[in-house]
Amino acid sequence: MKKIIPFLIIILLGFLLFYFNLPVINYGFTQLGIILIFLLILTIFITTKLEVNPKTKQLKILSKPNKFILYLVVLLLIYVIGFPILTSLPMFRSADYQKLIGKVENGDKISTHIAPISMDEIRVVDEDLAYLLGEKVLGTQPALGSQVQLGNFCIQKVNNKLYWVAPLLHSGFFKWLNNKEGTTGYVMVSATNERDVKLIQNVEGKPVKIKYQQNAYFQSDIHRHIYFNGFSTVGLTDYTFEIDDSGKPFWVVTKFTKKIGFSGNDATGVVIVDVETGALKQYSIANTPKWVDRVQPIDFIENQLNDWGEYVNGYWNFSNSNKLKITEGLTLVYGHDNKSYWYTGLTSVGKDESAVGFVLVDTRTKKTTFYKQGGATEYAAQSSAQGKVQEKGYFASLPIPYNINNIPTYVMTLKDKGGLVKMFAMVAISDYTIVGVGNTMRETLTSYKNVYNMADNKINPQTESTKKTVESVISRIQNDVKNGNSFYYFTVKDYPNIFVGSSQISNQLPVSIVGDKVKISFDIDNEEVIDVSSFENLNMKN
Repeated sequence: MKKIIPFLIIILLGFLLFYFNLPVINYGFTQLGIILIFLLILTIFITTKLEVNPKTKQLKILSKPNKFILYLVVLLLIYVIGFPILTSLPMFRSADYQKLIGKVENGDKISTHIAPISMDEIRVVDEDLAYLLGEKVLGTQPALGSQVQLGNFCIQKVNNKLYWVAPLLHSGFFKWLNNKEGTTGYVMVSATNERDVKLIQNVEGKPVKIKYQQNAYFQSDIHRHIYFNGFSTVGLTDYTFEIDDSGKPFWVVTKFTKKIGFSGNDATGVVIVDVETGALKQYSIANTPKWVDRVQPIDFIENQLNDWGEYVNGYWNFSNSNKLKITEGLTLVYGHDNKSYWYTGLTSVGKDESAVGFVLVDTRTKKTTFYKQGGATEYAAQSSAQGKVQEKGYFASLPIPYNINNIPTYVMTLKDKGGLVKMFAMVAISDYTIVGVGNTMRETLTSYKNVYNMADNKINPQTESTKKTVESVISRIQNDVKNGNSFYYFTVKDYPNIFVGSSQISNQLPVSIVGDKVKISFDIDNEEVIDVSSFENLNMKN
């Protein structure tokens, strides 16, 4: 009995350690097994009597460890190490890994999925710039800036407008100790207007207090709080800070399960936590509130897409036949249905410059669509844009795909070494040699369309023109100089929009006046101001 007592005490300590430990390993039985192995080995050393011979200095075992304990250690080792290997290795489960992304549907054209967008809705602020702007607004609040720091920014739609949102977090233990009720607010940075930066400290007349967060301690730590409220053996990941349409903040945490042995992480729903009260609600994927933009973690989708392309012909595919891989990573974009998607290009293994297709994955349901059409990778588009202004040494941001006049286009900002936006660039997804850059988005669009229109016959020789042609009379015309470039804005009778063009379009444009009869062509879009593709002054024919 005396030999069993130390063993029982250590087992009891193991259960206590398991209970109070944070969920580093997301499955309780695996976690418990590892702790038990450690404790059992410790028990063997404690219960084994050893003696050192003073003359020979040799170690002598006076009593051997209990065989039952040794067998238990071996069985647990098999369970914790051997069993996961046999049930999880891609070598044995490649088909399961390949199908984990689910059914991949074939799309027609990616331009039909990505909605046409107006100039003022194009994303010009990336995460790095959002952080710089957020730090700047904190710097204007000396008392606040010394107490808190910015958390990670999450991009999301709030009342149909795109924002980067980040919580204010405690900047240290003593800061938390003096402010246990929580940090006071969050920062919102418009993704479409770098001048729209807000520090939100009140919502609907009530102060915002972020009590539960990663930088809190003890029971206010968000991970520990969820762990001790019924989720100790549930897989949890992707702690993102999101706000609903009223501006009330929450933590949105993805629940997941392992579909392939001890691997194959797959989202099953979310846990939404009130940042102030700590109230928790869990939802299935189908029942997740509409204001939650993403349920599927980016790393899950990235791994599943790579597995889908890697194991297309099984594990033993030494020739890399039909293998695909994602290009630069995943980008959050919004489709014509106003839903958010993870976007990435797919390229053949061993190829870097050109993509064989593009993928959109619904960030909530994981519905995946593959558009099998060639084009430029994100890296190739960045290199092309940077090469256009190589003398300035600017760096291109991660390209965002847009539908510009039915042209699938990468849009990116060109930043200096300080991270500030200096110029903009547009690159055709179908051909990264078609590039337009400018100091403003309007100037960039004009430059881009000029280059694209000149190359259109080479890109799509069989396609019919989608341009509209109008013959009318100029009712107003005025020039405007921006960054040293002249643009001519004019209106014509019986057409509501304002048109704009430069002398690059036609040498007749600068000398045209009110009353001149003109013939213009342009792409139909949802802009108030439309760029003309061609301009002809019919009065100058005589």
